[in-house]
Amino acid sequence: IIGRSKGRSAVGSAAYRAGEQIKNEYDGVTHDYTRKGGIVYTEIMLPHTAPIDFYNRSNLWNAVEIAEKRCDSQTARENEIALPIELSRQEQIDLVRDYIHRNFVEKGMCADFTLHDKGDGNQHAHIMLTTRTVSESGFGKKGRCWNDRKNVEQWRQDWADCCNRRLQAKGLVADLDPRSYKE
Repeated sequence: IIGRSKGRSAVGSAAYRAGEQIKNEYDGVTHDYTRKGGIVYTEIMLPHTAPIDFYNRSNLWNAVEIAEKRCDSQTARENEIALPIELSRQEQIDLVRDYIHRNFVEKGMCADFTLHDKGDGNQHAHIMLTTRTVSESGFGKKGRCWNDRKNVEQWRQDWADCCNRRLQAKGLVADLDPRSYKE
């Protein structure tokens, strides 16, 4: 969870992950991460109910910040996923898109994702998600059901299933396991 109680903002987090400069209209702070390396792809995915101007990262995350009134608000949620290095960049993008659409966008969340690859073998994606329902007029109530811990288990399982299907389709061994190291 990205929240104000920990001194974090959705605008700053989005700017960092995307390697952009974005001014936070809520507190006036400009977050400049234009020198950050390793960012190979960025995209915003929206449910059909979202305003079209939310395809702009600054507009999306500033609207999130403005919708929150409390000083300890939870402004966004982030999922980080490892990307199968056996897939091409375009295959990775398509895989992440499919996963995000099914698990988040179809359920009403706006998603902002970035792929990072510094050439060190740690290819991964950051997925930032909104915490409120969205309509053409902007953000509404918190999607409290999205905070259910069982969702995390389901999201992890679905990511493993998505990856395994893509790898099997390429004739590769597919054995991603969603369980934690402890499990």
